[in-house]
Amino acid sequence: MTIWVPQLSGDGPRYRQLATAIGHAIESSELAPGTRLPPQRRLAHALGVTVGTITRGYGEAERRGWVEARVGSGTYVRAGSRRPAFSHVSATRDDDGVTDLSLALPPADTERDAALARALAGIQGDPRALAHALDYQPEGGLDAHREIYARWMTDLGLPVDAGELIIDQGGMNGIFLALSALGGRVAAERLSYPGVISVAGQLGLRLVGLDHDADGLAVDALAARHDQQPFDVLYVMPEHQNPTTARLDEARRRALVDFARERDVWIVEDGVQHLASAERGTPLYRLAPERTVYLFSVSKILAGGLRSGAMRVPPGLRERVATVVRNVSWMPPPLIAAVVGQWIASGDADRQLARQFDELEARRRMVEDALAEFSPCTRAGGFYAWLALPPGQRASRVVERLAEARIRVNPAEAFCVGSEAAPQAIRLCFSAARDRAALADALVRIREVLAAPAPSAWQTI
Repeated sequence: MTIWVPQLSGDGPRYRQLATAIGHAIESSELAPGTRLPPQRRLAHALGVTVGTITRGYGEAERRGWVEARVGSGTYVRAGSRRPAFSHVSATRDDDGVTDLSLALPPADTERDAALARALAGIQGDPRALAHALDYQPEGGLDAHREIYARWMTDLGLPVDAGELIIDQGGMNGIFLALSALGGRVAAERLSYPGVISVAGQLGLRLVGLDHDADGLAVDALAARHDQQPFDVLYVMPEHQNPTTARLDEARRRALVDFARERDVWIVEDGVQHLASAERGTPLYRLAPERTVYLFSVSKILAGGLRSGAMRVPPGLRERVATVVRNVSWMPPPLIAAVVGQWIASGDADRQLARQFDELEARRRMVEDALAEFSPCTRAGGFYAWLALPPGQRASRVVERLAEARIRVNPAEAFCVGSEAAPQAIRLCFSAARDRAALADALVRIREVLAAPAPSAWQTI
């Protein structure tokens, strides 16, 4: 009788390799929901490891939510088990009394609906623009739309030429297009945006976890990591890392570019979380234009439902990206790009961005004041705070207790790349609360949960 025997990656402790292999097998449907995992002794013999290694591997997979141990029966794949999910969907901003601080949504803007109405009226009043918006267009988008994006990005301190841009359908679509065109093995910080983890999994691309610290990506360790496990693409958020809020200083940026040139690595620079010019460093695409794809989107500025953005793509990569656009959606939706163009041209986008920065700063100060004793990491213009939990507190339990208090946040585990254990930390998106009053109420409840004594050992058995 044959049993399922995984292929271990060789990266990290064997028990974690086993847990990761279980997760990959579930994602690829190699292990279906309800499947019983092999008996520990038989799998230990097949892999040439100790029974203790299998026990720890199964335990790690259970901790990650993929399997469940049944006393006297064995370990089984949970129904519907997959890598810990990260939902991008929220029905409303405070649904049924639940304050959802799990999503990086732009703060509500009372002027947004009027701005949308003006943008739609502008298109309707221009028969030529309306005709273009309803017709087939080139894969990279209309010249007029790319020119509007280029002018606005340049005004925002991100100088680009229209000929460098490809219109896409927002940041997630930009990641998908970039990784589809580039292929190969992808590296990202060990805690990184769940979107890149999801896209890499969808495309069957292996992810390499990179070390980072309070100042962002540990650039001095890149060469050694590349020697150990070579990668072709490096995904990075240098201005406002998700979830830690870290920002790369200028020295690290230049060292990163030197490394990428030396090892012939592509850079995907995610700039979707837009910050004011004073809060940003030199864009990587300005330091290494020949090997950097830059992602810009209006989802975090104007509205999440406007699935539109722009990719700054090096000339040598442009046709490969355009081919992916053709194969996936034929073209970016010109009607949406036209709405965004009107929004920008009218000046409404600039006014909305200014209001957003003011609102975010007010909310950031609320978080800093309310949770000062827990030293939250925030950044001016950012949407979220990163909180390392007090000693003895576990993120899973804190998330559960906050859910009981009708508050949603994300644990560090949702952002994990590779098999490293997640730190005991949470991310809370203060931008997502309906208003400041809702945020103030949520912060009181969050502080109460964090300040409560950690459960004693006998309580957690």
